[in-house]
Parts: sequence; C-alpha cells; structure tokens
Amino acid sequence: MNGWRKSSYSGGQSDCVEVKLDRSVGIRDTKARERGQLTVSRAAWAAALSALRG
Repeated sequence: MNGWRKSSYSGGQSDCVEVKLDRSVGIRDTKARERGQLTVSRAAWAAALSALRG
C-alpha cells in the first residue's frame, strides 16, 4: 500500500478514503485509486480535521 492508510470507519469495506501522511497529505478514493489523489498541506489537513470534529 506504500504508506496509504484506510479510514478506520470503513469496517473492511471498499467504500472509504485512504490517506498518506508525508511532507504533504495525500487523499484518495479506495474504489478509484487510478483516478489520482488530492494533495493538501499538513496545515490544511489539520484544519479540515478540526472543522469536521467541531
């Protein structure tokens, strides 16, 4: 998987996202890996998680 981690909410299903933490953060759809990834800064990822958590 080369550093990609599947969402813990997936329950073993393929309907989820995968995240790769590096100097930046890669986000991709497990069902459509061939379609590429969204890459954001670590600061943007932290802000998104903070907003989602409320």
